[in-house]
Amino acid sequence: MNAFNEEPIPAIVLLSGGLDSATVLAIANEQGYACHALSFDYGQRHRAEIDAAAKVAEQLGVVSHRWINIDLRSLGGSALTDKIDVPKDRDGDEMTHGIPVTYVPARNTVFLSYALAVAEVIHSTDIFIGVNAVDYSGYPDCRGEYIRAFESMSNLATKAGVEGERMTIHTPLIDLPKTGIIEKGLELGVDYSLTHSCYDPIDDGKPCGHCDACLLRIRAFEAIGQHDPAMLRRHGEGWRPGV
Repeated sequence: MNAFNEEPIPAIVLLSGGLDSATVLAIANEQGYACHALSFDYGQRHRAEIDAAAKVAEQLGVVSHRWINIDLRSLGGSALTDKIDVPKDRDGDEMTHGIPVTYVPARNTVFLSYALAVAEVIHSTDIFIGVNAVDYSGYPDCRGEYIRAFESMSNLATKAGVEGERMTIHTPLIDLPKTGIIEKGLELGVDYSLTHSCYDPIDDGKPCGHCDACLLRIRAFEAIGQHDPAMLRRHGEGWRPGV
């Protein structure tokens, strides 16, 4: 809320439909922001996350939900946008060794640039993104130093920044393990059965259960004594993790 407690402060929330972005939306809501969700159809091979983003936005509530179409598939260079096999059944050490082929070149820079433009249009100085430096699978654009650099650039490259309205990139998950993210989301009422994180879904959007994204969340839910509700919803109550 603003200093006079009149209107909620508007904020842009990058919403992919995944576990992390859903949690970030819930956190921004809890903090009293008027949340404007921003999602991208960037030519990803899997489409399930697009449906998931819409469902999460409806479940948690947003002021608006804007969709942006970008053709990153024409650039290729990633297993998420090109004909490159998605790694499967990797252990934790393998996931943090090097930059995986699921990294989409400059994706967060592209997404944040659009978020910055939308923020200026709706007169917002707050952007939320669900990057994580603990379970981040080696992505260079999920690190705190990258976010700080982008925030610094934002305040040099925008009308708002030049006129003294400081842009802030909020990363409430940056130092949380996946278990901590899930526990926070459950506390805030996130329905994780609606979310989608899988890099290589099967059978009309069912998560594969073997890619890095699936394994990170399966193992995190197991660590807090639960099964991943997205897996249960899509594969049936008889599903049990085989990892």
